[in-house]
Amino acid sequence: MNPRFLASGLAAALALSPIATEAAEIVPAPPNATDAPIALLVDLSSGQTLFAREENRRFMPASMTKVMTTFLAFEWLSQGKLFREQVTAMRPATFKKWHGVGSTMYLAQNDPVTVDQLLHGITTVSANDGAVVLAEGAAGSVPAWLAAMNAKAAEIGMADSHYGTPNGWMDEGHTFVTARDLATLGAAMITRHPDYYRHFVGMHRMKYNGIEQVNHDPITGVVPGADGIKTGFTNQAGYGFLGSAERDGRRLVMVVAASPTGRQRNNAAKAFIEWGFQAFDSRPIFGKGQVVAQAEVQNGGMRRLDLIAPSGVSVSVPKGTSAKPQLAVRYEGPLRAPVAKGEHVADLIVSMDGRQVSTLPLVADRSIAVATPIQRVINGIAAWLP
Repeated sequence: MNPRFLASGLAAALALSPIATEAAEIVPAPPNATDAPIALLVDLSSGQTLFAREENRRFMPASMTKVMTTFLAFEWLSQGKLFREQVTAMRPATFKKWHGVGSTMYLAQNDPVTVDQLLHGITTVSANDGAVVLAEGAAGSVPAWLAAMNAKAAEIGMADSHYGTPNGWMDEGHTFVTARDLATLGAAMITRHPDYYRHFVGMHRMKYNGIEQVNHDPITGVVPGADGIKTGFTNQAGYGFLGSAERDGRRLVMVVAASPTGRQRNNAAKAFIEWGFQAFDSRPIFGKGQVVAQAEVQNGGMRRLDLIAPSGVSVSVPKGTSAKPQLAVRYEGPLRAPVAKGEHVADLIVSMDGRQVSTLPLVADRSIAVATPIQRVINGIAAWLP
């Protein structure tokens, strides 16, 4: 009998078990510094940070590293550089190094596996073997994949993170992140690739090679609206979680990290994100696509350009308060033609009680070409008129 179909020993220990759900009521609250020394909660709908503690402190992300591996795969899928039906296999040298090491999807040496299966293994059962096989199959080698991971991190604004492994296995501190950077990564994954996110993230269980395993995500299926994203644990890093939930049009992204036990992390995560929904009201200011302001355009076929909020603008305010937001538009003006429709040309600065709480992009509602000679004359005359 082929040993890869034997659910015995370690396989049996990791095989199917009921998804844990706690009957005890979740008491909403931000986590204390003992349960979650690092904690961050961001409202993507308003762009606001609702709670932050040590959000810029570097730490080892352990398996949360796989979020970047997943995000990079999503990027390559959307660009046609990778395909869900694409088939690869676990190389003999990779099998020797990664077979049965940590969390696994039990990939067999030289057996064909699709990119779709690998990504489900990475996101659902945190497959260390799956992350390495994906890296090798997609980029040709792990070093080439790591270079792409780090380039992508820089591109999306992860200013204080570095990846030395595609799966988060201990690497003497070469892999590190911050909570702020992880929240940036989670936001990019959700907003850029909502279809891939729904397809791959937040699955309760996965069966591969005859072995069914469950997802250890502490909030999906427990907190209403929760749908991911990734846990992490090593003895060096402690317990961490990058999570997200959407409810009534509000999307929250949460990081808890360096928790001493899995129970403390799980309880903190559930109470934290529930607090985010219950302690704040979301107040809409501008609807999706609504004109927020105008900007002057230099040397263009039109002198003024409407600026719109592509996803709308809302503000999160503590419940029971009457705080009113103050708005300001910032751009380097006048804008110079040509301007492309949908181009990010300005920012909306939202402040409350004199404190800036979020910065949201404003984009051009139409394209403006460089002015023709006749339009330049008309624009010049219009500039002199009251």
